[in-house]
Amino acid sequence: MGWLQRLFGMEKPENAEVNPTPQSIAPDTSSNVATQSIPPERLGLSGEYDQSGLAKRVALAFDQDPQLDDVDTLWVAQTGSTVVLKGEVPSQEILNKMVSVASSVNGATDVDTNQATIG
Repeated sequence: MGWLQRLFGMEKPENAEVNPTPQSIAPDTSSNVATQSIPPERLGLSGEYDQSGLAKRVALAFDQDPQLDDVDTLWVAQTGSTVVLKGEVPSQEILNKMVSVASSVNGATDVDTNQATIG
């Protein structure tokens, strides 16, 4: 079972990307702004607005890395633009790799591993 399936209960969408092009949001009729941009940490798998977009895109990036696809004791969350890794990983090397992959996802400004343990 992949990261997206385990964490979010979803299969990888056909057009899912780790760093998709943002879609335009519908105009806000209460202002003069024609379109609003989606904050990078709220960008979903297909460029749409998604409250958990960053965490989902990090999960997709983990799914795409053969070294990380069998770690099933760790969870990915987000607090704003910070990726939060919680749970247990087999080694410091794997945790370092996960931090590196998570950091490379557009919108991630920090990776919090305070809730991750080596087991």
